[in-house]
Amino acid sequence: MAKETSSSPRWVKSSHSTENGGACVEWAPSNVTATGTVPVRDSKRTDGPVLMVSADAFAGLVSLARSTAL
Repeated sequence: MAKETSSSPRWVKSSHSTENGGACVEWAPSNVTATGTVPVRDSKRTDGPVLMVSADAFAGLVSLARSTAL
């Protein structure tokens, strides 16, 4: 697991993520205010890659996910 520091973002797990291996996505909303970008990662691989998207792009992804039967 990645070590959290005072400069690292605070991660929030998606409400659609489950503890038994479901679609586990985390994002760091506190980072938006500081940088204007939203970090997104796989919560099962906290030491893995982080996708950085603009706040507008993230809002679009959330809108798409809410409007589509996935």
